Amino acid sequence: MFDKKPKSYTDLLGKTNRIVEGTTIHGDIISPADFRLDGELIGNFTSNGKLVIGPAGSVKGDIICNMADIEGKFEGKIQIEDTLNIKESASIIGEVIIGKLSVEPGATFNASCVMLSNNTKGIKSADE
Repeated sequence: MFDKKPKSYTDLLGKTNRIVEGTTIHGDIISPADFRLDGELIGNFTSNGKLVIGPAGSVKGDIICNMADIEGKFEGKIQIEDTLNIKESASIIGEVIIGKLSVEPGATFNASCVMLSNNTKGIKSADE
């Protein structure tokens, strides 16, 4: 009757991973959950969730995720299935493939950009 399973520690705290300012990661990150990056990633990032790159955050590499908000620096190729929000403090250099794009005035956006049509189903990885 009362067979409720206890919630996991992750469910209780929320499913957002976080890399704090001052942390540098060399390598790839694969995460099923949302992610906030205030540190530095030199490598690739893949997620089914949302990526937030904070004002102090930076990524040099490729990103594949569902949604992203960028306030910091990004250099590489980014593939976003849904919406990419670029804040005024952001700096984007590289290649952008997105479903929807929002760029605030003041942002640096030096990238080639392809917007996926409504008929496009998902983003294909480089291996496909």
